[in-house]
Amino acid sequence: MLKPGIESALNDQMNREFYSSYFESVNLKGFAHWLRIQAQEETEHAMKFYEHLTDRGGRVVLQSIQAPPSAWKSHKTVFDDAYHHEQKVTEAINQLVDMAKSDRDHATENFLQWFVKEQVEEEASTYGVLQKLQLAGDSGSALLVLDSELAKRAASE
Repeated sequence: MLKPGIESALNDQMNREFYSSYFESVNLKGFAHWLRIQAQEETEHAMKFYEHLTDRGGRVVLQSIQAPPSAWKSHKTVFDDAYHHEQKVTEAINQLVDMAKSDRDHATENFLQWFVKEQVEEEASTYGVLQKLQLAGDSGSALLVLDSELAKRAASE
């Protein structure tokens, strides 16, 4: 059985994962595809929290999801925001691990280890795109090459 504090914190994290899925595209198909795949992954992450909560006898509390910006200054700004959001998610996961350790909730601590590892990949992936956008600068041809590269991203299994 989950303690109320960890149950509430897991619900908060589930909602953070849903928030991530609302980063939407810029007007390039490859970028849009990459972000749609990212959104699908974030929804899957949220559902892992949902399932953990219900499997442990917790109560799922869906909350309003804060809307992300609807417009950005540049392609780089989209991924800068996405990268900073991933850093916040990592921080939240780390706090959940600390809470689970403090509560001696070994099942939740074990569950969260998957997310600890996943966040390394999430940050690296988003930061990789951000670095390429910085290198591309104002070059339209470099942006189109990157758009083509991002279009090749496959959904995770």
